[in-house]
Amino acid sequence: MAFAQEWFRRIERWQHTLRQLCYRPLGDIAMEGFTTTAYLSPEAAAQHAFHPMAPGTRWGAKWEYGWFRGECIVPPEAAGERMVLRLNVGEESLVWINGQIISTQDWRHFEIPLAAQGVAGTSYHILTESYAGHGVRREGGGPAVFGVLTIPEPDTTQQVVGVTTFGIWDETVYQLAIDLDTLVRLRNSLEAWSLRVATIDQALQQLTLIVDLELPYDQMLATVQEGRALLRPLLQRPNGPTTPTMYAIGHGHLDVAWLWPLQETERKIARTVANQLALMEEYPEYRYIQSQPHLLQMLKMRYPDLYDRMHDAVQVGQCVVEGGMWVEPDTNIPGGESLIRQFLHGKRFIREEFGTESQLLWLPDVFGYSGALPQIMRGCGVPYFGTMKIRWLYNGGVPFPLESFIWEGIDGSAVLAHIFYDYGHETQPDVLINVWKQRTQQMDVDAIILPFGYGDGGGGPTRDHLEFLRREVDLEGVPHARNASPIEFYQHLETLDLHERYVGELYFQNHRGTYTSQARTKLGNRRSEVALREAEMWGMVAQTLKGSPLPRPAIQAAWQMVLLNQFHDILPGSSIHRVYEEAEASYVEVQRVANEIAQVAATSLADGAVPNYTPTLTVFNSLSWSRNALVPLPPHWSAARTAQDEPVPTQQVGSQTLAYVTLPSCGWMTVFEGPQEASFPVSADPVIATPTLLENTMLRVEFDATGEIQRIFDKQRQRELAAGTCNHFALYKDVPGWFDAWDIDSNYRDQPVELSSAATIEVISTGPLVGCIRVQRQLHDSQLTQEISLRAASQRIDF
Repeated sequence: MAFAQEWFRRIERWQHTLRQLCYRPLGDIAMEGFTTTAYLSPEAAAQHAFHPMAPGTRWGAKWEYGWFRGECIVPPEAAGERMVLRLNVGEESLVWINGQIISTQDWRHFEIPLAAQGVAGTSYHILTESYAGHGVRREGGGPAVFGVLTIPEPDTTQQVVGVTTFGIWDETVYQLAIDLDTLVRLRNSLEAWSLRVATIDQALQQLTLIVDLELPYDQMLATVQEGRALLRPLLQRPNGPTTPTMYAIGHGHLDVAWLWPLQETERKIARTVANQLALMEEYPEYRYIQSQPHLLQMLKMRYPDLYDRMHDAVQVGQCVVEGGMWVEPDTNIPGGESLIRQFLHGKRFIREEFGTESQLLWLPDVFGYSGALPQIMRGCGVPYFGTMKIRWLYNGGVPFPLESFIWEGIDGSAVLAHIFYDYGHETQPDVLINVWKQRTQQMDVDAIILPFGYGDGGGGPTRDHLEFLRREVDLEGVPHARNASPIEFYQHLETLDLHERYVGELYFQNHRGTYTSQARTKLGNRRSEVALREAEMWGMVAQTLKGSPLPRPAIQAAWQMVLLNQFHDILPGSSIHRVYEEAEASYVEVQRVANEIAQVAATSLADGAVPNYTPTLTVFNSLSWSRNALVPLPPHWSAARTAQDEPVPTQQVGSQTLAYVTLPSCGWMTVFEGPQEASFPVSADPVIATPTLLENTMLRVEFDATGEIQRIFDKQRQRELAAGTCNHFALYKDVPGWFDAWDIDSNYRDQPVELSSAATIEVISTGPLVGCIRVQRQLHDSQLTQEISLRAASQRIDF
């Protein structure tokens, strides 16, 4: 080791001081503003009354927004200099300069560009919409999910106005700061005895003797330029021929909803895209991936000018619109049809808006991956898959063994998969070196994807990320950094002879509590999926047979709402309360629209079926197999007949009359009110129902006094079907160490909650068609009511 401890401290002081000297403020900007909870355009905001908001002014309740404005004029001493704004009014701010969205200020993006070369006398009119916050604050400078979370009192203000300044960004000082950081981080990642470290250490020591940061500005700047010249040869040392490659892609992972509602996501995507467009203008080599077409639709609706600029960046290849699906959804809870619709809507939007075909399923933060996905991906023309979440094993578990491999689904379909290390990496040399060192797959792979940039709430990369990458294109001791689309990486993988294959589900070993969280949302999702299937099926049949128009725009809008709510922090149950209020309201609307479409179509199909009979009841079966069903007859019907005047079996259950009908596959049948007469039973033996028994010709189901099933006997095959007690409920105290709504720790088994064994069991019906019992019992603080039934000639027990 060439350094003594005092040299380490000295160099750290130079690093810190150089960063401080990059910005030279020229003056404060007086800000005035107002607050609102409404979405406003800049033009609408300008019509409001603005009031002085001096430093120290507290503003903003939870979910509120503040609009601020101010003005600065370039003084003569800033002519020709790089000019920036340091805004300090709120947590996250979208900034318009002279009427155009320029950039944003957030917890990682601090300097807003005003001019590459200032012109004396130029005025800059500043307008910003700032977010007051959502009640969760970060402490320690990290993202909320990794740092400490504090929840303010609900009625307190969220923000305090600080001092907003404008000034000169000293590019020469900044470039030396990046040079120095690059070499310090490089030498700290290499073997201390290496010649590379020795030569770097010698130069770093010399740098602190040359660069004098306490001199008057012009003299100081001359020493900075001399320091850059000293370090330049060390930054130009190339790598050898066996150096791995990092395919670097900028990324601003944005949860569609999580600690914030959808209305804030609309602003977050605008802030993120504004940041990245500003970087693309300055760094033509930069490549940035934007996934989730729903976010792009938000951007197009709310910020059309910004969307058009992004569209231009896509056309020249700097912005890569990829991801495959409408959002980045959970893939375990949605039905298979929904997963296909995610691709259908996502790929179609990208094709129609940008003229490209999405080839990559990009799910960096999703909590597990269904074994059906490779088959669905192949069917939808998506050959590549990428994620990182499966590596996240903070509660222990077995590390996933591969980075790049063939993922084979449950039907044998295969796609090319890559597991990267994070969705928001830094790009300093030590990061690239450590990512390569930590790889699990040692053979057959010479490259890795490196997504970089700040995320969860969007934001994306900063200038620092791109400056480090420029120095790492070919820097001795560091993997090659290549700004590239992920598709280029997968095309490179296809040239390799990959032998590794993984078959079936990619199981995520954490966040298992999400399968029990927010049950109403999960129920709304499933009911909406089913309702839309019915609407589409019968709507299309009615269009084909009756000429009834199918309301495709309404169906598409309803599907997109369902797909949106399948996002991996909504449907699993890991978002805030407001998100679920909004999701459940949207499910009500989806089901209303879908049921109305299905009802109109069914009425069209049933109309005039047998005109000689009134009244009629038409029953539909959308399944692809024929089935028997118990159907409640309309009030005051006591019997029913078929079109052939044959009686339909019925049974009175409580106040309802149930009819037993046989429905054709993907079809319907009509029954008619019949005369008052006895109907014949379905089977010779009635269904027996007692407080301890349900029995038909096929099954004998025995209950104990708690309503638990002790025996299920198959009478036809003469064998027992239950290996133990069924319909058994157990309750445990659940206090996980982290992520209360997300995880169930394995020690939950050590905290059982005693349940009462008492139950009330009553017979609801017994007869030729169905037997039913009602079980009522107390489960800790909850009341359980079950109706358990068995139909004639059926092997299914219904709960």
